[in-house]
Amino acid sequence: MSYSINQQTKKNARVRSLFAAALVLTCAFGTVTLAGAQVTPPPTPTDIAVPVGNSPFLVGHAFGSQGYTCLPTSTGGTAWNPTARPEATLFADFFRHPFQIITHFQSINENPKPDVIPPLSGNATWQSSLDSSRVWAVKVKGIDAGSDPASCPTAGSIQCLLLQSVGNKKGPTGGNLLADTTFIQRLNTRGGAVPTTACSVGQTQLVPYTADYFFFRAQK
Repeated sequence: MSYSINQQTKKNARVRSLFAAALVLTCAFGTVTLAGAQVTPPPTPTDIAVPVGNSPFLVGHAFGSQGYTCLPTSTGGTAWNPTARPEATLFADFFRHPFQIITHFQSINENPKPDVIPPLSGNATWQSSLDSSRVWAVKVKGIDAGSDPASCPTAGSIQCLLLQSVGNKKGPTGGNLLADTTFIQRLNTRGGAVPTTACSVGQTQLVPYTADYFFFRAQK
């Protein structure tokens, strides 16, 4: 009898724990979704401005690295490939505490837009940590860090960018947090620039960086 009671007690505790976790996740998802009305990107130069007809709905504060590979040059030397492989985690403020909302990495575009041929090397990818929806995007234009005090003030860092979606996909249960993303701005970059050290072919290096990613969707 005591064994059965203990088992039931443990089962009830697990149920309460799962319910609490689901409630926290639901509240977090609602907070992230409703926060769209409060997302206000800094003013940017025309080169990386988002086209009219798109509105910001989400911002994530990224902490991660830019991965570089050393390649041979046409003159017989070596140099770091300026095309980096991103890896980062994006956070939103949830009751004054950082809450993970997105992971950022490189992957094959599984749902390209019409007339888009996905490269075998993959595209920059953002995947929601809440509903697994995704957006793949490519660079449209960029400005050098330090060239604009309002949106890209830290000289010597990676560029601030305007990126455009080349593919979107809902999560496995229909989640669409990022499924309607049209443009992304990478602003307020710090770190992440191409290494300046000498290198040998095949050598890799991860350079830490932070940035703010602003997500836009078409106005309805």
